[in-house]
Amino acid sequence: MVMRSSPLPRMSRRGRVTVGVLLGVFLLLTLLGWGVQAWTDWLWFDEVDYTRVFSGVLVTRILLFVAVGLGMALLVAGNMWLAYRLRPLLRPNSPEQVTLERYRSVLAPRIGTWLVAIGVVVGLFAGLSAQTRWGQWMLFRNAQTFGIEDPEFKIDIGFYVFQFPFLRYLLGVGFTAVVLAVIGSLAMHYVFGGVRLQGIGDRMTNAARAHLTTLVAVFVLLKALAYVLDRRAMLLEFNEGVDLYGAGYADINALLPAKEILAYISVVVAIAIIVFSNAVIRNLVWPGISLALLGISAVAIGGIYPWAVQTFEVKPSVKDKEAAYIERSIIATRDAFGLAGTVSAPYGAENLRPPESLATDTSVVPNIRLLDPQLVSETYTQLQQVRGFYDFGPKLDIDRYQVNGETQDYVVGMREINYLELTDQQSNWINRHTVFTHGYGLVGAPANQVVCGGQPYFVSGFLGERTEEACSSSTETIPATQPRIYFGEQMDGSDYAIVGQTEGKNPVEFDRPTSRDGGEQYYTYTGSGGVEIGSFGRRLLYSIKEQEPNFVLSGAINDASKLLYVRNPRDRVEKVAPFLTLDGDPYPAVVGGRIQWIVDGYTTAATYPYAEQVNLQEETADELTGLGTFELARENINYIRNSVKATVDAYDGTVTLYQFDETDPVLKAWNKAFGGDLVKPKSEIPADLAAHFRYPADLFKVQRNLLAKFHVTDPSEFFSGQDFWEVPNVPDAPDSGEKQPPYYLYTEFPGQEGPRFQLTSAVTPAGRQNLAALISGSYLNGQPRLEVLELPDQTAVSGPVQVHQKMTNNANIRQELNLLSSNQAQVQYGNLLSLPFGNGMLYVEPVYVKSNQTNAYPLLQRVLISYGDGGQYVVLANSLEEGIKQLVEQGKKAAPTTPTTPPPNTDGSPNPTPTPTAPPTGDPQLTPELAAAASKVQAAIAEVKAAQTSGDFERYGRALKALDDAMTEFQNAQRAAGGAPAPGGSAAPTGSPVAGGGTPTPSPALPSG
Repeated sequence: MVMRSSPLPRMSRRGRVTVGVLLGVFLLLTLLGWGVQAWTDWLWFDEVDYTRVFSGVLVTRILLFVAVGLGMALLVAGNMWLAYRLRPLLRPNSPEQVTLERYRSVLAPRIGTWLVAIGVVVGLFAGLSAQTRWGQWMLFRNAQTFGIEDPEFKIDIGFYVFQFPFLRYLLGVGFTAVVLAVIGSLAMHYVFGGVRLQGIGDRMTNAARAHLTTLVAVFVLLKALAYVLDRRAMLLEFNEGVDLYGAGYADINALLPAKEILAYISVVVAIAIIVFSNAVIRNLVWPGISLALLGISAVAIGGIYPWAVQTFEVKPSVKDKEAAYIERSIIATRDAFGLAGTVSAPYGAENLRPPESLATDTSVVPNIRLLDPQLVSETYTQLQQVRGFYDFGPKLDIDRYQVNGETQDYVVGMREINYLELTDQQSNWINRHTVFTHGYGLVGAPANQVVCGGQPYFVSGFLGERTEEACSSSTETIPATQPRIYFGEQMDGSDYAIVGQTEGKNPVEFDRPTSRDGGEQYYTYTGSGGVEIGSFGRRLLYSIKEQEPNFVLSGAINDASKLLYVRNPRDRVEKVAPFLTLDGDPYPAVVGGRIQWIVDGYTTAATYPYAEQVNLQEETADELTGLGTFELARENINYIRNSVKATVDAYDGTVTLYQFDETDPVLKAWNKAFGGDLVKPKSEIPADLAAHFRYPADLFKVQRNLLAKFHVTDPSEFFSGQDFWEVPNVPDAPDSGEKQPPYYLYTEFPGQEGPRFQLTSAVTPAGRQNLAALISGSYLNGQPRLEVLELPDQTAVSGPVQVHQKMTNNANIRQELNLLSSNQAQVQYGNLLSLPFGNGMLYVEPVYVKSNQTNAYPLLQRVLISYGDGGQYVVLANSLEEGIKQLVEQGKKAAPTTPTTPPPNTDGSPNPTPTPTAPPTGDPQLTPELAAAASKVQAAIAEVKAAQTSGDFERYGRALKALDDAMTEFQNAQRAAGGAPAPGGSAAPTGSPVAGGGTPTPSPALPSG
């Protein structure tokens, strides 16, 4: 006797009510949260006049959610409904069917409800995923042309940037939908008897077989489309054979035709599945064979054949086979990252002796920057803070201003409110949000001037009336008619401010101290920024948003109150232009009497054919990341343009987007997507604002790092990699592994017609420490310009790390540095500047001293200056002017030296190195052997210091032994050159003529220990 299974138990009425109430409360809270967030976002966008961004993104996300979610739900639920409709009316009696009967009794009476529920769940997840693709859809709809074709298919690059990403996503949606439809339909056929695992007769009804095989055929057809799209995607993939991106020889000649063949095979297999399953044999044997053949074909044609070509044809002669494809990658990378217009020029750096023109120069020397924006931040804070809650941040900014007809660079900082520094009493809700609402003043100092024992000479940002003082200007040199800072870098998302006071009420916002004896001034905000919250509805709305009842309860809010939030300038720009990647270092400038934050915006893409792919976070990280500069997201890109210059008014928060790159198709697409007038044209940029634009640091870092490889344009040389460069480590901490940041200078490089404000970086040959090139980025006639001064391959001119070691290891200088660091003080080194001058290299490194006492700050005490290779001519002076004079005097007293790297012949071949000119009688001959021995001693000294710093005693022992061998070799070379060794058996490879004359021979400075 067969027992019938009872249906699943029904939930009680009370249980259904409880579940319904809980679900209703959850939905209410969720919808309330979404609604409050959307409403307050609308009010914020309305305040900054960018509601078209809010509505454009919101509408696009809703449409994608509905379209994809509804399509997925209909496809999956519809196929399950079809499977239900195709169920057999009669089913053989078997234990399997008896077991399934209980499920049929639950599903069948409410099959529509169940299918709707499944469709809602599937559609919900699909829609949530789809709405995140709003950016891809907007670019797809508003695609532009690049005017450049890919080198293989001759398709405009715009297809890959604008259309390919969304097509790839749609194909993924199609695969997912078909797979879910197959799973759902198979389950439905099984439950209702269309597919059986037990019993006599066919295991699948004709209707079920036709339905399921049709879905499988659709999947195979989608696979055919995937093969077609994969042919385009090959131009974006990594080619391991040459360590570059883009299809290589085996890909183009084997894998590309293989994918085309597989696409045709997939179409044939799809047809075979339908025909053989339903019209000819009417079983699954031949469809199964067809699918197996497709899999075997994919492995053999798409895997084994390309592997064989790569292994037996390409690998034995990679250089020749891949040359054309290496060239494609070089061209594409240089185009995609804006490197194609780089101006390269040779720079011999042949002169190793300081020229007399250093003392009379007016273009380079007077503009040498001495203030390090990272080190003097503490100095600004201590000298210009006045109140403990003011802060200048861990790093200041460099900008240039024209004062009295002369342009020079200034170190500038904003005196902002740091809410973390408020005392407990000051941190209550009233004080934090209604009293301490803003900072005051842009504080600036000339970058090349110090006073009063090493302090910056402050010329702006004063809090009260000024009197004549030797340590600062008596008047505002950079005057700002509105110096108050309501929007700044020190403010995060929780630092909102409630401003505005009804007429006749006393001001409550702390403005600034007015005197040293404790006088204070208060202020009432009068700007146009802020969301009005005077009404009870608005106060309740923001009380819910901020989860703060004081919005409703506090009497500090009145009818005229406004709420300022999203106060970080970078966050404001990111909110109104979510399609931009923003530079990590916004900077302030006084423009037309108002303080404006300037933020560089990049448009990026990750689907530029053959272009090198880089990770923005990794490429832009250096010593300053996180110290006054924002760390960029881990975004992989292979195209970038500085297409937008954005400004944020520090007083009222007004955000303005200016088009800077007029040729960028990506920005044109985004601008079109938001109505065509989201970004103001370049012609509307005010001239006084454009005067403060600077080459953006993060873009420069990416371009510099790529130029280290892609300055090589010959495929054979690129493959060998012998001429690659790298960015040196921080000169005063080379073992830290942190890269030396680029630095802003107002200076003139060889080949330039006058001083420019430019971002500069030195690079060294890969795996070596000597100088390879200087890279600079600047603006010329409003257009970005990358320039490279490339030193000859044979040069021995030192790089930044070597120069710092040579200067600080000079015995006389080391002794003086040790004196500076005694008495509870520490020596800190500023930017090491590498400056091409007089066909040689001038190096300048400011030396700061910071006492270990409480609230001490760094003071500029000395300037390290060297010329040539960094070791022969070096001084430690009290000032730049004094140091330049000493350096020139050293050059006059020293014998003229023959360049170590002679200029090449007119045909490009190198000249033989001439015999060095003999030095004055009594000195050892300057032979190549002596110079080589001196270099070994310098390298050995550097290794001793590095070993001691690392704490590796075994390495330290080896380093001391190497130093002893190097010293012996130097002494032997000195004797062979006709000189006597220094007293005590030590020589002076780092020694240099002192200002008073003579040739000292100090022993190398050994680390203690």
